[in-house]
Amino acid sequence: MANEINTKQNENEVVRENKLTFEDQVIKKIAGIASNDVKGILSMSGGFMSGLTDRFRSTEDITKGIDAEVGERQVALDLKVIVEYGKNIPSIFQDAVSKIKKSVHDMTGLDVVEINMHVEDVMTRSEFDAKSKSSKEEEEKRDLK
Repeated sequence: MANEINTKQNENEVVRENKLTFEDQVIKKIAGIASNDVKGILSMSGGFMSGLTDRFRSTEDITKGIDAEVGERQVALDLKVIVEYGKNIPSIFQDAVSKIKKSVHDMTGLDVVEINMHVEDVMTRSEFDAKSKSSKEEEEKRDLK
């Protein structure tokens, strides 16, 4: 969970260590934002309905469906996704890996050594939009009560 930069001075001087660390949540958020740019991923979620309702709340959790193991210099990520029907899933996976690795490395200096993507569901865009709309309406009704 850290990027360490050690500096050593003469024997008579104090040795100081500078340390840069990242919370797992920060890495998960960077990965979540990067995955939003991947065409073909309809949703990142820990569960379909909870993912849909979270998408429409003002406190949306962009890290839902992402688990991270953050080491001193490396990161491993697990993603749970819903992909769009008719799209090439291996291409979506490669695009996600490329964008996430670049974003995490550019922002933190950490190397992403492993990304696992679990496809939870496949939906057409219209099916996803319909379920999203009905979930949003249900959430609004609950908020009015």
